[in-house]
Parts: sequence; C-alpha cells; structure tokens
Amino acid sequence: MDPELRKPPQDAVTVRHLRLGIGSVGIALPVVLVVGHLVAARRLTLLDSLSAYYHTEMRDVFVGSLCAVGVFLIAYRYRRPDDALGSVAGVLAIAVALFPTTVGAPAGTTGHSDRTVGVVHQIAAAGLFLLLAVFCLFLFTRPDRVGVPPSRSAVRFYRVCGGLILLAITFALASTRLPADLRHTLKPVLWCEAVAVFTFGAAWVAKSDALFRAAESIDESDVRQDPRPAAPTSS
Repeated sequence: MDPELRKPPQDAVTVRHLRLGIGSVGIALPVVLVVGHLVAARRLTLLDSLSAYYHTEMRDVFVGSLCAVGVFLIAYRYRRPDDALGSVAGVLAIAVALFPTTVGAPAGTTGHSDRTVGVVHQIAAAGLFLLLAVFCLFLFTRPDRVGVPPSRSAVRFYRVCGGLILLAITFALASTRLPADLRHTLKPVLWCEAVAVFTFGAAWVAKSDALFRAAESIDESDVRQDPRPAAPTSS
C-alpha cells in the first residue's frame, strides 16, 4: 500500500493546526503574562485582571496573542454554526486586544474617551467568553460531520470546561460588588479570567485531537477498500 494514501486528509490537518494554535495560546497566555511581568519587574506583582497587563511591558504579548486567536477563529472552518460563531468570536478577541481596559492604567492618564473604550473592552470580553462556553457546551458535544458522537468522557470534559467558563464569568461579575481594597487584595477577576482562558484552551486542544483521530480513521477505512475493479473471470 502506498504510504501517501495513509496520510490524513489535508483539511483535517489544517483544522487540527488551527485548533491547536487557538488552544495553545489560550493555555499559555495567563502563564506567559504573569511570568513575563515577573521577569521584567523583578518581583511578583499580580495585576487586577489579565487585561491590565496591557498597561505593562507585556502589552505586545497580550495584544499579539489575542489577535492571533482572533485570526485563528476567523479562519477556522468546520461546519456552518462553528464557522459563524468562530468568526464572531474572532472579531471579539481582536476587539478585546485593540480596545484596552482602563483597569491598571496609570492614574491620571485616562479620560472620557478612554473610559468609553474600556466599556467596549468589557462588552467584547464578556461576549467572547460566552461564545467560548457555547463552543464547549453545544458545539464540541455534537457528533462529527460523519455522525460519530464523541465519547461520554469527552462530552463530560467539554461540559465541565463550558461550565467552568460560565462560573468564572459569574464570579468575575459578582466580585465587582466587593469592596475595592478586597478586590485589589484577592484579584478575583484575574483568577476568573485565567481559569476561563486556560479552560477554553484545554477544550480546544482536546477537540482538535478528537477530530483529527476521527478523520484519520475515516481515511484509513476508505483506503482499505480496494478501488480497482474485480478481474474478469475466464469462461
């Protein structure tokens, strides 16, 4: 058998790379921001949110990572609902990067327009996290394009990831009612965002491997079928 025939289809490889790119950035971003700021500042200083790292020396990492995720999501193609929601999520991710939050900005450097931009940032971030939860809870748990459903353990994993993202959003919103000094001490928004981003990355990485294995097994089953016509029998 020609080894070339055993290679998975190019579409499956492309989708897997896109998913791995999206998931890897999500997993790495919270760690890279915190550790990078630690190295640059030479002391461990946690900020109030991941978005607040925009106002530090990690700005380029924050903006570049979110823009990369946004481009990956817009370029991602699988099925119609995935394509549409992926494109919307990609636009929101880029908006989060380009419309910075006012949290963590140096005192006296923000005006009315900056606060308006900060509101756009918050709305885009909330919408992005909600869509990522939708992916985990409803899209990743469906059967693939040939009708093969994910395993029960995989469905549980995706639902746990989606639930954690929703819980993180809920706790982050609820934490705004805490006294300012307590919020500054506990950093609830930072931890909630880190959990949501890390969980989203883990779900996308897991789904990329599942879809790739499914496509590979389908391709192998097609290859096993001999496409040559049966030899004519002698009379």
